[in-house]
Amino acid sequence: MKWEEETGAVSVFRKPSHNSNGNTRDRQGRLVTCEHESRRVTRTEYDGSITVIADQFDGKPLNSPNDVVCKSDGSIWFTDPPFGLLGFYEGQIAKPQLPTNVYRWDSNSKKLTIVAGDIDRPNGLAFSPDESQLYLVEAGVSPRVIRVYEVIKNGTELSNGRTLITAEPDGTPDGLRVDVDGNLWVGWGMGKEGLDGVSIFNPQGTLIGRIDLPERCANLCFGGRHRNRLFLCGSTSVYSLFVNTQGAIGG
Repeated sequence: MKWEEETGAVSVFRKPSHNSNGNTRDRQGRLVTCEHESRRVTRTEYDGSITVIADQFDGKPLNSPNDVVCKSDGSIWFTDPPFGLLGFYEGQIAKPQLPTNVYRWDSNSKKLTIVAGDIDRPNGLAFSPDESQLYLVEAGVSPRVIRVYEVIKNGTELSNGRTLITAEPDGTPDGLRVDVDGNLWVGWGMGKEGLDGVSIFNPQGTLIGRIDLPERCANLCFGGRHRNRLFLCGSTSVYSLFVNTQGAIGG
């Protein structure tokens, strides 16, 4: 779907969307999309045409790309859990042929590499403002955790992964974005009263704020002219809130 700020009009942007999940913009303003059903990552060009960024690795189809972020060097990083293969609600039932990896697509070589293969069902991801760290939601453990990695090798590899945040027993972090101060804004909740909305953590992993919503928040992003308007994707609604910070560039 597409919402236009000037008029408030809501319309269909793409149909079928192939059970699209995470979206982001690259540094040229093009839309990059994770598609569960077609098991690929695509980019919408300026003329509306679709470029397939990745749909397989090592000759095997991807699972169901879930969330994506673009780095300043032109690379595209995305998570590949099996959610789109588990039922017909998010995709098509199929047996995974690859582990639940996190990938990096190089804009020069057009090749994929695995940057993290130790995440059980990786979900949301975001870079720190200086791109020296990558945050990853691990959805396949209970309780869910948010891990942080150091970005090394000229920004092409990850190292020293560790758990930064452990969700409470009923906590369900999903998508996340980072502001210019390095704070993490995390979509939260799964229909649990008092938990649905957004949880905000400082770079050390301490909870510093909450935005409560009447439904879970899956994904979120900073937008607007100054990147100071937070858009929240709920189960049935899209919300927005002006905040006293700015989203990090690229998020």
